[in-house]
Amino acid sequence: MNQSAIHRLLGGKRLENPKKTDLLPLFEKRLAANLSLIQELFFSLYPNQTYGMAFEELLALMAKLFKRRPEDLKIQDLQRLGEGNWYQRGQWIGMQLYVDRFCGDLKGLEEKLPYLEKLGINFLHLMPLTKRPKGQNDGGYAVNSYTEIDPVFGTDADLTLLTKKFREKGICLMLDFVVNHTSDEYPWALSAKKGNPEFQQYYYTYADRTIPDLFEVSLPEVFPETSPGNFTYDADMQRWVMTVFNHYQWDLNYTNPEVFMAMLENLVELSNKGVDVIRFDALAFLWKRIGTDSQNLPEAHRLISLFRMCLQVVAPGAVILAEAIVSPQQIVRYFGEGIYQGNECELAYNATYMACLWDSIATKKTRLLYRSLETIPAKPKMCTWVNYVRCHDDIGLGFDDRNIAELGWNPGDHRRFLLDYYCQRLEWSPAKGAVFMYNPLTGDGRITGSTASLLGLEKALEEKDSKGIDQALDKILLLYGSILAFPGIPLVYAGDEIAMLNDYSYLTDPAKADDSRWVNRPVHDWEAVSNLRKRSLPSSRVFQKLKKLIALRKEIDVLTDTGNLRLLDSGNEHLLVFERHSEGGAGLLLVGNFDENPQVLNASWLESLGYLNKKGNKNLVNGKTLDLNSGLLEVSPYDLLWLLKV
Repeated sequence: MNQSAIHRLLGGKRLENPKKTDLLPLFEKRLAANLSLIQELFFSLYPNQTYGMAFEELLALMAKLFKRRPEDLKIQDLQRLGEGNWYQRGQWIGMQLYVDRFCGDLKGLEEKLPYLEKLGINFLHLMPLTKRPKGQNDGGYAVNSYTEIDPVFGTDADLTLLTKKFREKGICLMLDFVVNHTSDEYPWALSAKKGNPEFQQYYYTYADRTIPDLFEVSLPEVFPETSPGNFTYDADMQRWVMTVFNHYQWDLNYTNPEVFMAMLENLVELSNKGVDVIRFDALAFLWKRIGTDSQNLPEAHRLISLFRMCLQVVAPGAVILAEAIVSPQQIVRYFGEGIYQGNECELAYNATYMACLWDSIATKKTRLLYRSLETIPAKPKMCTWVNYVRCHDDIGLGFDDRNIAELGWNPGDHRRFLLDYYCQRLEWSPAKGAVFMYNPLTGDGRITGSTASLLGLEKALEEKDSKGIDQALDKILLLYGSILAFPGIPLVYAGDEIAMLNDYSYLTDPAKADDSRWVNRPVHDWEAVSNLRKRSLPSSRVFQKLKKLIALRKEIDVLTDTGNLRLLDSGNEHLLVFERHSEGGAGLLLVGNFDENPQVLNASWLESLGYLNKKGNKNLVNGKTLDLNSGLLEVSPYDLLWLLKV
């Protein structure tokens, strides 16, 4: 299809000045440049002989969606295209939060912006804001609407005003797009329940158990304790429906191209609200096939790439984050591979790095961390990570079994040790966490708990152990310093910046009591914030140190992600050492000690790397000059060093 044919399809009228009033010609150029790849992806999923007309519908839909996009966002799109990979800048510092638990509603969030700016936050991931069922709703991930704001948070107008304020202040907004499923109250599901065959085909629904039983042979259970099995019988519809996550979350049937196009429309409408980064939730599950575990299938990757290419034509200033908490080898695939390299998601959670940091705290060794980072394939240069210490969810133990075994450890025993260490099964452990979704048949489980409680602060405060308190705070800084220096966007989980502890109030709420993840979803402690001037308090100590680290990160140019990570083997299994470097010779060296005892490094080795000279012998983290009275550099327990080479 040539440029003039595309223009006729759009039905638009060209204007000589596209800068302010009409950007249609630039849209046409983007569509023409990407048309062959979009067509190839579409027909790889939906064969031409069956769905030829559907592709014409897709092109018409993209034209309609572009015309709907607000003009100020179209201008922003062009600015970001001109800037290049804007999301790779080292200036971005993120925070993830529940609006209701952080500040009440969207208007309240606007009032709290000075607090966030004081810390240095300019990238916000707001947990689901759109309409959801009144009872169980998986924390908002059971979707009644993809675009309408739930009244508990305010109105659509409130979000519009807030995103305008964000753009004025240079704040980037990330919202969730629950791409795998809707709630059973979503309009499509309600129509399906009433017997509408068109919308029954929007989901995986079956009149009897024949096909569901074939799926169940190889489908694992995501929530075996609270939602066993992968199908639910709906009495209204008198059909079985696929519900991989919870009985009230119906999996979308992407083998139907009408589902893809309807979801593309939802995606663009969400971005049109001023959303810069769209978090694709549970994207590993998007394509289902009997005889497989229906995760990470090739069709799922092509579907995500098709979403991304269409979004890049219509709204190229918005990017996609992969929420793929999968094995280390699988994570990189969500950036795109082969001929689709760099054409899938621009961002992905660095779940491997997160999990390995927690492993290093428990084992006091960095062996698995090094092994895992060394074996992950390189990511495309135009993509980057989102690095985090923890999030609203559990901490999964999705390590590669081969990496564990190559260290001489039994993979099953090692995971059980981590559960025991963090979930109060070892008397000597300082951690106070809880098990999430324990499977007695396999011994598998995941870990929940606030960062501070998992790192020993809650227990130390209970025991009035001043040394334990100091060590817990050092561990918090060690983990956050490790993600702030790593390539990608660092994400602070709200409450961690003031060392908030576990919240056990969820146990009294019947809608939450069975979900231990709520222990690390506390209502924000604004009393602690009001006392930040009392610098001896644990909350104040963490806030001030983290604030300083964030400010440092923004000042250091080599922390922009240009593929400039060098993982260094110090010969000491308790230490993490890596460098961020530039072609001009500048660099930042991170040294982290994960042991409760002092560790040493060869000072001559560091000097050979260009550090520990007269200009680079100060630890930026605390401003102290390093003591080098011998040929060894001593690193204190749980200490963090940032050394600069200019």
